Amino acid sequence: MNEEGVTRLMEYIIITGVLLVLMIVMMFTVNAVLMEGPADKLRYHAFVDIGNGVSTRIVDLYVIAPGNGTIATKFDIPDEVAGRDYFVDVGMAGASQAIRVQGGNIQSSVAIGGIGATRGVVGNTTGAGWNMIQYDSKGF
Repeated sequence: MNEEGVTRLMEYIIITGVLLVLMIVMMFTVNAVLMEGPADKLRYHAFVDIGNGVSTRIVDLYVIAPGNGTIATKFDIPDEVAGRDYFVDVGMAGASQAIRVQGGNIQSSVAIGGIGATRGVVGNTTGAGWNMIQYDSKGF
């Protein structure tokens, strides 16, 4: 009997199966390494920039705040970073005040410079729409 035809068929089936398994493994690896890793790094650095921008706006408003009265300002931050929503929280972080920006499993924390020890700052927001910072000399 001639078994050469069956041997070649089995060779092609085995090689094709191994190559399909390798292709499936590569698809998952390429997504994690080449797409998700850089996107997470971009989101972290964007969160740091957003936290610094919000901190600057808070300090600027408190510098010009009146001794008696109220002042408010509106500002805009990006609606989303790398295609995903995020959340900004301003409040106490240990012994100092900080701005925490987080989205998914990525998080950054930026200290409020200049006024963190003298004035209490609390609040939260998202990137959607306009945001407001309000100061009242009597407190809230």
